[in-house]
Amino acid sequence: MSEQKPLLVLVDGSSYLFRAYHALPPLTNSKGEATGALVGVINMLRKLIADYQPSNIGVVFDAPGKTFRNDLYAEYKANRPPMPDDLREQIKPLHEIIRAMGLPVIIESGVEADDVIGTLAAEATRDGVETVISTSDKDLAQLVSDHVTLVNTMSETKSDRQGVIDKFGVAPEQIIDYLALVGDTSDNIPGVPKCGPKTAAKWLSEFGDIDNLLANADSIKGKIGESLRASMEQIPLSRELTTIKTDVKLHESIPDLVATPADTQKLREWYRHIESNRLLATLDEEAGVADAETPEAEAPAELKYETILTQDDFERWLEKLSSAELICIDTETTSLDYMQAEIVGLSFSVEAGEACYIPVAHNYPGAPDQLDREMVLTTLKPLLEDANIAKVGQHLKYDMNILANAGINLQGVAYDTMLESYVFNSTATRHDMDSLAQTYLNLKTIKYEEVAGKGAKQLTFDQVPLEQAAPYAAEDADITLRLHQAIWPKLSAESGPKSVFETIEIPLVPVLSRIECTGVRIDSAMLVKQSGELATRMHKLEEQAYEIAGRSFNMGSPKQIGQIFFEELELPVISKTPKGAPSTAESVLQELAEQGHELPQVILSHRGLAKLRSTYTDKLPEMVDPDTGRVHTSYHQAVAATGRLSSSDPNLQNIPVRTEEGRRIRQAFVPEDGYRMVAADYSQVELRIMAHLSGDKALMGAFSDNMDVHRATAAEVFGVTLDEVTPDQRRSAKAINFGLIYGMSAFGLAKQLGVERSVAQEYVDLYFERYPGVREFMDSIRADAHQNGYVETVFGRRLYLPEINSRNGMRRAASERTAINAPMQGTAADIIKLAMLDVDGWIRNDKPDVRMIMQVHDELVFEVAEGQLDSAVEQISSRMSQAAELKVPLVVDVGIGDNWDEAH
Repeated sequence: MSEQKPLLVLVDGSSYLFRAYHALPPLTNSKGEATGALVGVINMLRKLIADYQPSNIGVVFDAPGKTFRNDLYAEYKANRPPMPDDLREQIKPLHEIIRAMGLPVIIESGVEADDVIGTLAAEATRDGVETVISTSDKDLAQLVSDHVTLVNTMSETKSDRQGVIDKFGVAPEQIIDYLALVGDTSDNIPGVPKCGPKTAAKWLSEFGDIDNLLANADSIKGKIGESLRASMEQIPLSRELTTIKTDVKLHESIPDLVATPADTQKLREWYRHIESNRLLATLDEEAGVADAETPEAEAPAELKYETILTQDDFERWLEKLSSAELICIDTETTSLDYMQAEIVGLSFSVEAGEACYIPVAHNYPGAPDQLDREMVLTTLKPLLEDANIAKVGQHLKYDMNILANAGINLQGVAYDTMLESYVFNSTATRHDMDSLAQTYLNLKTIKYEEVAGKGAKQLTFDQVPLEQAAPYAAEDADITLRLHQAIWPKLSAESGPKSVFETIEIPLVPVLSRIECTGVRIDSAMLVKQSGELATRMHKLEEQAYEIAGRSFNMGSPKQIGQIFFEELELPVISKTPKGAPSTAESVLQELAEQGHELPQVILSHRGLAKLRSTYTDKLPEMVDPDTGRVHTSYHQAVAATGRLSSSDPNLQNIPVRTEEGRRIRQAFVPEDGYRMVAADYSQVELRIMAHLSGDKALMGAFSDNMDVHRATAAEVFGVTLDEVTPDQRRSAKAINFGLIYGMSAFGLAKQLGVERSVAQEYVDLYFERYPGVREFMDSIRADAHQNGYVETVFGRRLYLPEINSRNGMRRAASERTAINAPMQGTAADIIKLAMLDVDGWIRNDKPDVRMIMQVHDELVFEVAEGQLDSAVEQISSRMSQAAELKVPLVVDVGIGDNWDEAH
C-alpha cells in the first residue's frame, strides 16, 4: 500500500464566515444570540476534513484593523458596509470553537487572510507539498498552479489550472491583471471603467499582460479605448492592490499546521451554548456514545485531595503554589462575621481534581496535631500578597477580609467565579458555589450542613472532625477552579460582559473590602433614645387603632385585621388570597389608605415604625464591632440583576430618606472626632442616562443648559413658560419623567397622580410629542430585547430577560418594562462603581486623610479630616462627574455635615 502524499489544506475562514452567514437563515439560541454562521462554518469544516483528510491544515482569518493596502490606497474597501452586529458577535466564538476542534487558527495583523494563504501555499510548493485552498474568493485564483487547487465547499466545485481558464477565460498567472482591469466594487478597486470580464479576458488573450496592453493602448478603439487610456495612471495601483503577497513573515510554518485532538468537553459546552443538538449528536457518535446526556464538564477520573499536617507536605505544596500560573484559594473560618471570624484552615487548588486543605485551628477532642497557624500564615503571606501570581476564588471578598484581619493584603485577584457567573448571566442561576456546580458542572457538592449539622446544634468549623472537614474544604477549592475553567471561556467570548468583569467588577472587590473593613461610626446612645421614642409613638398608634376599631386586637395578625376590616368595618375587599380570603397585604392597606380609610393608615404607620425600630434603632447598637467600635456592612455584587450593589448585616440602603424617622436614624451615623461627613450624590443620573441613550434633543438640551428638568418637562407638557410652571405641574412632570423610564403605563401614572386615566394618557402623549427621541428609544430597546433576549448598559453589561417572549401577557409586559429601565439602572450602577474605583485610586495614591465608608444607591459617603475638606470635596466631585462620558453632564451634589443626614 502506497504512503499517502502530504496534503496541506488552507481554509479561507473569512470567506467561510460570510458565506455561511448569508447562506443560512438567521439562527439564534434561546438567549437571542446569533448562531447561524457558527453552525454553517462548523459543518463546512467537518465536511472538508472528511473529504480531504489533510496531513496539515490551517484556518486563516482576517485580522481586525487596516492592512498595507489601506496605506497604498486610502479608499481601499471604503464603500464596504460595516459588518452586521449579529455576524460580528459570532467571530470570537467561532475562533474558540475551531481551536477546540483541534484546528490551527491563523490571524496576522497588517495583511489580509489572502496574503497569509498565498505565503503558506508558496512555502508548501517549495517543500513539495500539495495544497488545497478552500474558499469562494475569486482573488485566490491567482495562486492556482500544478500544486495548488481551489475548492468551494458550498458549490462543491474545484478549480485547477484548467478550471481557472474555463471560469475566467485567462490563466492563473493572468488573474492579477484580469482583476486590475475589471476592478472590484466591494473592495473599491477602481479598474478600467466599462471594462467587464469578457473585455479583460479578450485583452489579456491578445496582449498577454497589462504591460503589453498599456504599451498598445492607442490601438484600442472606441469608448472603451478612451476609458483604458484615461485609467493608465491608476492601473498599476489597481494591480498592486489585487496582488496577493507570498512573502509575508508569519509566526507559523507548514510543520506547525497540524490538527490536534479535539477538546470534546469545550466543544460540548459550545454546542450546548449554541443549542445545536445535531452537532452534539456528532460528538456522541464519534465517541461511540448512544445517549447524549454527558455532563457539562466531566469530573477528573480520580480526585486527589490532601490534608496537610506535616512541614514536608506543606513545603511541597508551597513549591507547587509558587510555580502555578493560577491559584485557587478558599478559607475556612469560625464565623460568617468577617470582622470577628478566625481562620481554621486554608484550601488550595492549581489543577482540576487536585486540592489540599491545611488545617490550623481544628479544636475538638482527639483532633490531630496541626501546623502552627502563625507559621502557615507568615509563610504564605509573600505568595498571597504577590500581585503577579493570579488568584481565583468563590466570593473572594470574604476571604480578602478574613486575610486582612490576619495582616495579609491579598493581591493578584484575577477571577471570582461568583462574579464570572453573575456578569455572564445574572438571572440564569443563583451564584453560590453549590448552585454554580450544579449548573455548569452538573455536580452535586458537599453541603456545609452535611459536615457541620443544622440549626442550634450546628458546629463551628473548628469543631468539625478533619475526616469530614478536609474533603469539604478541599472540594471547595477544586470545584471553584473547575467552575472558573467552565465559565471563563463563555464569559471571555462576550466582549461587553468580559470588559465589565475586567474593568468594573473584579477591580471593585478590593475597594469594597476596604469600605467594609473601615466601617461606619454610629452614635449608639442616640439610637437607643430613638428606640424609646419610637416605642412611645407605636403605643399611641395602637391606642388610636383600638379606638377606631372599637376594640383591642393584635396589629400583627392578618386574620384579626381581616375580621375588623371586612366584617366589622365593612371596608371594600381589594383582592383575595389564594384560599379566597380577603387580603390584608401591604399593597391592599396602601390602597385602602389612599381611599381615605383611617385604620389602614394607622396600621401602615405602626408597621413602618416597628420596622425601623427592629431593623435599625434596636439592632444597630448590637452590631457595633467590639474591636473597631464601628458597624461593618457587607456589600453584595452578585444579587441585583441590574448591577446595583446591595448591602446586608446591616442593610444601609433601605434607611428611609424622605421620612423624619429615617432622617433621624441617619443623624446617628457620625464621623470620628476631627472629621466631617461628606456625602456625594449623583443628580437625576437615570434621567441623564435616558437623555444620553435616546439622544432626544429637547431632553439633552434641558440637562446641557443646567435647567430644572422636571420644570422643563412641565413647561413642555403643559405648554407654559418655565416661570409659569406651578408646583403641582412640576410634581406631575417629575412623576412622568421617572414613571416612564420605569416603563409605567398611563394607568399607573393616573394612579400615582390621582387623575383620570384619560388625563394621564394625555400627559404621556404630550410628553412623547415633546420628547420624540425618548419614544423612539423605548420602541427600539423593546424590539432589541425581543430579538436578542437581553439589553445592555452603556458599558456592555448584559441584562437577560428570560420572559421577554413569554406567552403570558403580564409577564411579557413586565419584561418589557424592565427592558426599558434596566439599561438606565444598570448604567447608573456601572457609573458609580467606576467612580468608586477612581476615588479609591486617588485615596490610595495621594493618601489624603479621607475614608470611603458607604455606598447607597447613587451616593458615596466619606469621612474627611476637617483640614482637608475643600480639596477632598473638589477631588470627589470632579472624579465622580468624570466617571463616564455622556452626551449630557454628570452632576454631583456634595454636602458636608456632622452626621450623614446633615451631609445628605
